[in-house]
Amino acid sequence: MPIEVAAQVVLLHDFAQPTADYLAAVDSVAAASSFRRLFTPGGRPMSALMTNCGAVGWHSDARGYRYVGRDPQTDVLWPAMPECFGRLAAQAAAAAGYPKFEPDACLINRYEPGARMGVHHDADERDFTQPIVSVSLSAEATFLWYGERRAGAGVRIKLLPGDVLVWGGAARKGYHAVGAPKGGVRINLTFRKAL
Repeated sequence: MPIEVAAQVVLLHDFAQPTADYLAAVDSVAAASSFRRLFTPGGRPMSALMTNCGAVGWHSDARGYRYVGRDPQTDVLWPAMPECFGRLAAQAAAAAGYPKFEPDACLINRYEPGARMGVHHDADERDFTQPIVSVSLSAEATFLWYGERRAGAGVRIKLLPGDVLVWGGAARKGYHAVGAPKGGVRINLTFRKAL
């Protein structure tokens, strides 16, 4: 059952269970396009490791944040998005009130113990009418939702393996952060309509 944890931010508890097929698909993507540590435009290393699948992948370096059509490490196209990923993203978006979502990018973050993501918002896409669909696999973590401004304590949302968080509409560019995983490595799938 969808739970609105903040305005236009919907939690779908256990929606991605069982997680085994999704984790196997992550391994397949990572075998073709390995996890790597990206750097901010200012040269700071990011805490989580990342790879991508789909038509485009998100990238960050001294030139800035952007989507690219080829893996910069190998200069080949990103791996195709696994069918189970696209189906999960579309079903989760529809359950949260966003029908006909067709993501063209899936960012895969690997949070090892101690890794976290600071306060930010997703604003490198061209189409802000489509939601963000974020899928938690493996270890538990706390998601912090700030909304319009990156100030204050944020709404704390406990994410367990198999939970899906969807935000869109007026919340689409909301500020958020992710705490370090509890009890092991956490894998996160973030689906976006980038182009």
